[in-house]
Amino acid sequence: MLPGTAHGDDVVAHGGASRMARRSAVSFADALGSFIAMTLDTGRALFRRPFQWRELLEQIVFIARVSVGPAIMLTVPFLGVVIFLINQLLVQIGAVDLSGAGVGLGVVREIGPLAAVLIVAGAGATAICADLGSRTIREEIDAMKVLGIDPLQRLVVPRVLASTLVAMALNSLVSIVGISTGYALSVLVQGASPGQFMANLTLLTGLSDFVLSEIKAAVFGLSAGLVACYRGLTTSGGAKGVGDAVNQTVVLAIAALFVFNTVLSAVYLQLGLTAN
Repeated sequence: MLPGTAHGDDVVAHGGASRMARRSAVSFADALGSFIAMTLDTGRALFRRPFQWRELLEQIVFIARVSVGPAIMLTVPFLGVVIFLINQLLVQIGAVDLSGAGVGLGVVREIGPLAAVLIVAGAGATAICADLGSRTIREEIDAMKVLGIDPLQRLVVPRVLASTLVAMALNSLVSIVGISTGYALSVLVQGASPGQFMANLTLLTGLSDFVLSEIKAAVFGLSAGLVACYRGLTTSGGAKGVGDAVNQTVVLAIAALFVFNTVLSAVYLQLGLTAN
């Protein structure tokens, strides 16, 4: 080996890695800019006429059909385990009758919106992405633009609104199922008093918590719908590209979900402390 060859290879490798990192950063910045631009254009398209009411109703029915069943099947075991563990701690300290307060707080404020929108992101958003991605690779979106039809107004706005509305409805459904599951476990399995459970249900949870829960669900559903539409409209590479876009939709929607959840919870707690 010639002197300095290994050092030269290291320099070349380091330079290649730096270029790849810069290209990745530029690509991410471009994608983020395109997503923000599409979001703003979608907001403007929302107020254009005619509004696609039929498409909105069809999308609400479609997303609800693929989401309600999985939401219930996820809620019962997921919330059941969490509630059971919380009640076990309350049993050990002799405060099992306060289980209603824990169930109300956990289900309404945090677990309900998360469980609801995980289903929207995993079922509804992927279906939206697959539909728009298939239209994109078949050049239907380009054909609509040639005919003077705005794809954002015609396709994106109804899907984003449907995702938002279904997420809010699912949040209410998940809250009802979660509280019912908590009641069954606390009263029938772990010996809590039915009257005390119901009396303490609103001990730590009020109307403001439910409003926060619905706001979270709306923001989560809105972000999931926007991510799904963006990835569907930017799909390339044929059928494989559609599959990749669907997978990326799930990852990005769930990542956005936890970011918004942290921000909204922090703002709510800060406002509550300020008010007190």
